[in-house]
Amino acid sequence: MKILSVASEVYPLVKTGGLADVTGALPLALTEHGVAVRTLMPAYPAVLQAVEKPKKLADLGKVFGEEARLLSVMHQGLDLLLLDAPAFFNRPGGPYLDQTGKDHPDNWKRFAALSKVGASIAAGLLPGWRPDLVHAHDWQSSMTSVYMRYIQAPEIPSLLTVHNIAFQGQFSAEHFSALELPPHAFMEAMEYYGTLSYLKAGLVTAHAISTVSPSYAEEILTPEFGMGLDGVIATRSDALYGITNGIDAAIWNPSNDPLIRSGYTATSLKKRLANRKALAEAFGIDDDEGPLFCVVSRLTWQKGMDILVEVVDELVARGGKLIVLGAGESGLEAALLGAAERHKGRVGVSIGYNEPLSHLMQAGSDAILIPSRFEPCGLTQLYGLRYGCIPIVARTGGLNDTVIDANEAALAAQTATGIQFWPVSAEGLRQALRRAFRLYHDGKSWTQMQKLGMKSDVSWGRSAARYAELFRSLISKGP
Repeated sequence: MKILSVASEVYPLVKTGGLADVTGALPLALTEHGVAVRTLMPAYPAVLQAVEKPKKLADLGKVFGEEARLLSVMHQGLDLLLLDAPAFFNRPGGPYLDQTGKDHPDNWKRFAALSKVGASIAAGLLPGWRPDLVHAHDWQSSMTSVYMRYIQAPEIPSLLTVHNIAFQGQFSAEHFSALELPPHAFMEAMEYYGTLSYLKAGLVTAHAISTVSPSYAEEILTPEFGMGLDGVIATRSDALYGITNGIDAAIWNPSNDPLIRSGYTATSLKKRLANRKALAEAFGIDDDEGPLFCVVSRLTWQKGMDILVEVVDELVARGGKLIVLGAGESGLEAALLGAAERHKGRVGVSIGYNEPLSHLMQAGSDAILIPSRFEPCGLTQLYGLRYGCIPIVARTGGLNDTVIDANEAALAAQTATGIQFWPVSAEGLRQALRRAFRLYHDGKSWTQMQKLGMKSDVSWGRSAARYAELFRSLISKGP
């Protein structure tokens, strides 16, 4: 079974969030199920610098007026197709934002180009290779199924995975005429309250839709979580699937992780103390017996970081410590840095993204706080489970699906792996922290949760099997 995956970022080449982790790990996990994935992604400068000797497959001529070619390369087990269009992708800044933090003004054209080339590959651009199914990810590649339906390859089935419905690729309707689509595609697929919505267009044209957890699949059908697209998704509910993400268990393995100070297993938890000590040094906090909470997150309203700011003082007053790694809204960054200044030795903050440090934080912290208002799946709680870092999570989306709350029944049955709370408010998080302190000082219950979490299957095994099953079903049905 041959699959073309179309994505704007792929770990380890380029990453801004969990999307890259999925597009980097899922193809490798699918090989065990007889699925061969080729991934089309932009040839950003960092990508071309990281790969070795890419092979030119095709000159594409001009795509939306810009010269482009298609390259092929194998990188760390990933079969990659790179869209080398320098005018679109060879520029300062990140994949979506410029150096000032603003959207690249031509994002509408850059990612339409990625999708259009994806459709061309589906239509047989590459001699001797044509996919059985096309798998697009989020708004950046969701136009692939639009071009497949209206221009070429309507006979090839397609799947769109929504990693976060809050990001929709919304642009001015004035750009439609440049997208090289037939006029009727505007009202049939593209139009959204007088604008263009790339994600909406993908939701309408893909043969099936998946999200990254069963709970999120249910949530996006509601006005509260559907972000204005719940009505569109409701019309496709019979083609909607929720498949929980996994993590790369080889990269995230506390027994042999080269990025942490001391490896350990569920039977040697005392070795975590060396990692805890390393964190105290890195963040300049006290190395005492009080529980150490961590946050590895974008510092945004969606992630509930404003709620975290409200509870820091109580967390410290109860004898806890907090370390934070992330970047985001300037006001939240300032508030957390202010808390670190106010509670020297008890709160440490590092603004930015640091993959090695995030591994160490999971390996040395006692608990990870994830107070997200909505969370399609989330990966940090899965890393926490794997590393014996107890997840304290809002009861939403994939957090609800992957963490078993430490209520009385679950503790007695020895099934609890973390703490859930609701509502997502400062008071809700305070109550969760109070439960966490009680369980931490109990000792036995805390260790039990750590061990159970570390035994949880958070790999891609089961999820990859579900994707393979879905692929086969869609291929057998046909378009």
